[in-house]
Amino acid sequence: MKRVAIPVVEGKLSEYFGQCNYYQIFEIDGNSIKKIETEIPPHHDIEKLPDWAATQRVTDVIAYKIDKSIISLFSSNKINLFIGVRMNTPLSIIDDYINGNLKSDSRIINEITGF
Repeated sequence: MKRVAIPVVEGKLSEYFGQCNYYQIFEIDGNSIKKIETEIPPHHDIEKLPDWAATQRVTDVIAYKIDKSIISLFSSNKINLFIGVRMNTPLSIIDDYINGNLKSDSRIINEITGF
């Protein structure tokens, strides 16, 4: 079972991971969405978000941009990151995720990592 979190602003993937209205968390079993939850973290400190995601049992996070300083915090919580994903509706993004069609923009990856 996977639990995939997507930061959302105005119905679409947020441009920045820590700057969203809420997170939609999709519970996925195989190729099926079993449950969709809307969660608002109790704080907006981006350094606490990886721990919060871990308490929500999130296994994967899909984001467009993310602060480079917190990438290792997700890793230490055993949460996979998908970065540079095109800003679209959460359902469209999760459909791409389930079907193995999730793509990252290499320009965004380079901007974040500096490579």
